[in-house]
Parts: sequence; C-alpha cells; structure tokens
Amino acid sequence: MRWLRTFGAVVRSGLTIEETRLEPLLALRTAAGVALVVGPALWLVSPAFAASAALGAFSAGTATFQRTWRPRKVIALGAGAGLALSTFVGYLAAGRLATFLPLLAVWAFAAGMAWALGSTAGIVAATTVGSMLVTVTLPTSVGLALGHAGVIALGGVAQAMLILLFPIRRWGAHRDALADALAAVSDYARRLQDDPAAPFDPEPLMTARDAAAVTPSQARTRPPVLHGPRGLAERIVPVVAALADPDVGAPAEGPGRDRVRELLNAAAEVLDAAAHAIRRGTSAEVPPWSADVLRLDGLGEVLEEPARQVAEELVKLLAETLQVAGGDGAHEKAPASSGPARAQFLVRPTLFRLLPVVVRAVRRELRRDSPVFRHAVRLAAVAPLGYLIASPLPVGHGYWAPIASVMVMRPDFHRTYARAVGRLAGTLAGVALATGMVRALGPDAHVFGALAVVSAALSYTLLRTGYAYSQCFTAAYVVFLLGMGGHAWEQTVPERVVLTLIGGALAMLAYVVFPAWETPRLPGRLADWLAANGRYAAAVLRGYAEPTREHRADMRGALLASREARAAWQEAYDQARQEPVRPRGLTSREAEDAQEALKGFDRATMLMESHLPGADSRPAPEVERFAEALEANTAQAAEDMREHRNPDWGRVAEALDTWEGVAGDRSPVLRRGAQLQKKALDNLATAVSRTPLERDVGSAREEQRVRAALASEGDGSTPARGGG
Repeated sequence: MRWLRTFGAVVRSGLTIEETRLEPLLALRTAAGVALVVGPALWLVSPAFAASAALGAFSAGTATFQRTWRPRKVIALGAGAGLALSTFVGYLAAGRLATFLPLLAVWAFAAGMAWALGSTAGIVAATTVGSMLVTVTLPTSVGLALGHAGVIALGGVAQAMLILLFPIRRWGAHRDALADALAAVSDYARRLQDDPAAPFDPEPLMTARDAAAVTPSQARTRPPVLHGPRGLAERIVPVVAALADPDVGAPAEGPGRDRVRELLNAAAEVLDAAAHAIRRGTSAEVPPWSADVLRLDGLGEVLEEPARQVAEELVKLLAETLQVAGGDGAHEKAPASSGPARAQFLVRPTLFRLLPVVVRAVRRELRRDSPVFRHAVRLAAVAPLGYLIASPLPVGHGYWAPIASVMVMRPDFHRTYARAVGRLAGTLAGVALATGMVRALGPDAHVFGALAVVSAALSYTLLRTGYAYSQCFTAAYVVFLLGMGGHAWEQTVPERVVLTLIGGALAMLAYVVFPAWETPRLPGRLADWLAANGRYAAAVLRGYAEPTREHRADMRGALLASREARAAWQEAYDQARQEPVRPRGLTSREAEDAQEALKGFDRATMLMESHLPGADSRPAPEVERFAEALEANTAQAAEDMREHRNPDWGRVAEALDTWEGVAGDRSPVLRRGAQLQKKALDNLATAVSRTPLERDVGSAREEQRVRAALASEGDGSTPARGGG
C-alpha cells in the first residue's frame, strides 16, 4: 500500500506544470542553432547527415538550458565534443556485442559518476550515452564515422557561435541568483515584523555565493554590480534578526517596536529595489517614504542600546547596498560608506584545470553508500540490459529502450520515477501529435526538417515548465527527424511508445533492486548539521573571547560549513519524505521537531554574530570556556545520534551555570544567545531521545500518520498534526 500511495504522488508530480519564467528568446536562438546545421546538411549532403547534425545541435542546445555558472557557449562546445566522441567510439565497438556492451557499461558508469560534479555534468554526460546508442544511420567505415562525429560536434559549435554573436541576458543567471538572495533577505525582514523569531533559509545566499565564483577571464568582464551586494546581504541578515528580537533589539511593544517595524519594512523596500535593479540592469528606485524612514535622526529617542546601535548599522548597510546596486540618490540622507575597497572574486577553475577537481570529486563518491555511485552502477547495468532486451524484439530502433532508461534515471527515487512517468506521458502525446501531422502532410524531407526545428523550439520553451510537457515536443521532434530520414511513421511510432515504456520500467525496477534511500541516513545528516552548528557557534563565541581577524575568518568558514550541512540535511529530508520506505531511527515528526530546534540554535548564534565586538575591544576569556564546552558537547552528541544514543548536554549546562557573564554592553546579547542555544539543544534532545520500545511504537504511529496525511491530500483536506 505504501508503494501504491507513493506512486500516486509520483504520477501527480511527473505531470505537474511548474510555474516558471519562460525564455522564448533563448529558445528561439537555440532552435536557430538546430536549423543552422540541419538545413545545409539536408540540402548539401543527405538526410542521414542532417539527422546527425540535428542530434548534436539539439543535445548541445538542451545542455545550455541547465543551471550552470559557466558561459553557455563553453557548455555547448563541451556537450558537442562529448557527443561526437561517444558516437565515434561507439561506432568502433558497435560491430560485436562482445565489444559494444562492455564499452556501453563503462561509459554509462562514467556518465553516472559525472553527477559528482553536479547535475549539469550528470545530465550532459547522460546525453553522450544516448548518442552512443543512436544508430539512425550506422556508418559503414571509419571515415564515415568521423564524418558523422564531426557534424555532431558542428552542432555544438553552431550553438556556441550563436551565443557569442547574439547574446541574450549576458550574466543573466548570475544576476538572477544575486537578486534572489536580496529578495530572500527582503522577505525575511518583512516576516520579522510579525514574527521576531522567524527563521531564515540561507539557500539563496548559498546559490548566490556559488554564482559568484568565476574564472579569471569571467572576472575581467563581470559587471561591477555583481561584486558587492552579496556580502552586504550576508551582513544584513543577522542585523535585522537582532533588531527584531525583543530581548536584544527593540522592546516587544511600544514606540520602539513601531519604529523597528517601520525600519524593517523600509529595509525590505530598499532590498527589493536593489534586487530589481540588479535583475534588470537599471538604477534602484526607492520610494521616498522609505528614504525618510531610514534616517538616523530620532533613533536615540525611541531605541536604547544595543538596539540603536544595530539600527544605525542597518541604515549604513542599506545605504551601501543602494550605492553598489546603482541607487538614484533617493537615499542621500543616510550616510553612505565607500563600498568595497577592491574587487575580489571567488576562483572557479578553468576547463583546463578541472582534472584534479574531477578526480577529487569522483574519489569522494566511490563508496558503496554514495547515491552517486549507486546511480552509476544502475546506469551501467540498465543501459546494456535494455539494449539486450530490445534488440531481439520484432521492432526497429531498439536503442530507444536504453535511451529512455538513461535519460530518466537520477540519483534519487522521486525524480527517477516522476521523470519516467513524465517521459511516457509526453512521448504518447508527442507521438500522437506528430503522427497526425506526418499522415496529413505526406513524405517530404524538407517539410519534416522544418517541423523538427519548430518542435525543438517548443521543447526548449517548455523545458523548465515540467518534463512531460517538454518531452511531448521532443518526441514530436524525433518523429519528424525519423521521417526526414525516410522512415515510415507506421514503423517508428508504435515502436517508440513500446520501447519508451520498457525503458521507463527498467529505470524504475533498477532503483528498487539497488536503491539509495535517504530515509535511513537521516540521523547521520542531522548529526552532521548539529556538529557543524556547534563549530559555528564556538567560532562566534571565540570572536567575543578574543576579537581578532583570524577568529573572524574562522567564523566565516564555520558558517559556510554549517550552511552546507544544513543544505545536505534539507535535501535528504525532502527526498526521504517522498520515499516509500518505513522511517528508521527518526520519524517524520521527530525529524521536523529536530529541524526546528537546530534552526533555533542557528538563530541564537546569528544574534550573537550581529553584535560581534571590534578588533580593538578587550578580550573576554570567560566566553572561551563556554565555547569549548559547546563545541565538545555538540560533537559528542552528533556521534551519539549516529549510534542511536540519546544526546547529553551536561558540559554545556555546567558551563552556562558557572558563567558569570561578560562585562560591558555586549553582555546581554551574549547571555540571551547562550540561553537560546541551551534551550534549542534541550528541544533537540526532546525530539530525538527515546527508548528502543518508544522507537518501535513511534515508527508504527508514523506510518499511520503518513497514511492519514496522504488520504487527506487525496480528498483536498488538511491533515491535523498528529504525534509521531
């Protein structure tokens, strides 16, 4: 029953239309790249060469739509080269199964391991497996094989040339990432007006940081506006959190709280304006009332220390944000800082220096429990198996079965199954649509070539709205391509549907036979997040104990590690909720409560970070003892959680009891932060601490709760939050 319910959710997910911004100009340019190589090849050579050219141009164009921070032209060239190489190598081994199947298995395994470098590398590598399998017109000599490989590579070159000659939203992805980060901070400021304890999701800031890493050549052409706002957004987050907190910021009620709400609302307006300016490449236009609110005059009358100090810092940071983002002078009443002293950038290795990075990334994933390694093993098994199953069948183009498997398989359960459903639904619709047009128009290679280009354009346009909908026009594109090559629709259409069904079934079965479930790994992911949070909190406390630049650098590194651990937990938690397996060691309710506890711990540390003393402040060695106790206790508790033992906070409690406070105006912030950290750790212990009998009972109750939740989703009602 659990599998049936999960499969129902998978079907709904696979057919869901995603709300996203369409990019018709990009789709038109990429489709023009397909036409640029198909047309001349069809007119000057043959339909067979035109089909090869279309394969390279279409696949290289699809690669440029993946989320990547490298130049799109580089991605197109790399995809075209990979497709050409796999096609030629596949031809050399295609004469006998004894040589072709081992090559196919090794190539598919390498393509699966490419996910160690990210989703873009994994998806592009999967297309090279498909090109190795495609035999629309198998060359009869090495010379012809080189010719087909060359025309496939030419498709990537054509896409790269169009990107170079007709740039559309150059640096657009980087602008969107930075604008999304500022918008996320803006949304956080708005939520703090009503909920001073609201959590902040750092994922947009992490994405913006990833986008900020550029190669030296990119750094020379990157717009100046992409240099500074991300660092300002990072500094604004703890400041607005501290300003809204009733214990270390504004009072819970009264004129001070009203003034803080005005400041937070004005901050949100400024950040939205900066985000819009960065996204569109225009000047930031801030409403006049926001500029009036963000004045330093009168802050001392309604806000006391340390809230007034934080409010002043916020106004300065917002002024600098407007200055860097291209403000139009609406904020001249606020003091503006000088901005970044010099342009710095995070280094991204060039393609010629990627080899050591690739080796390290792949080596990290070469272990039995790695989802990437298991995905590679499944690909290596399914691609040859699909080829063996489909080859003896009384149909042509048996390669469509393994291609369908390879293109839908992903390292996680939900996306693999959802894409299999989406591919089958899209194939059925696309084949039906294209078949009707083929029958109505009759055999005409040039008409079919034009229709293939139109289908490619529609596929690119809908690529980000849902896999099933883009796959519909991809299937139509293939039908027109086969028709252009002289294949009768009666032979190709039923075959493609049946073989797609076989390929999707093989992909689903492979995950069942050799899964990579995230549910059993949740306690370990949670433990990693706890340990990283403990190191981050200790680094912030040491910034109070001894304010030095070295400690600030350590704090930044610990913060990034904590965010990475949190992102890994969130990804695993989201995947586990979609898996059809029984919770082990941590039920859904316990995971949710533990997640909220660690978010509270994060927030407490962030409040401390907002009041870090300057380098000229006197040391506070009393804080060092609490930092040591906190780091040691969280590290030990993480090990206990991995071994399914209950955590203990004895050292933290003892250090907090003996801590007499730190003299000076930062003492209230430290005390408040330490108390919130201890409370969050207690909440975490409450969430995960159980006896073995309670764990067995909790798993059974969790299964009942999931059943009730899924049933209520089916009839549109909202389930009550029950015990786990």
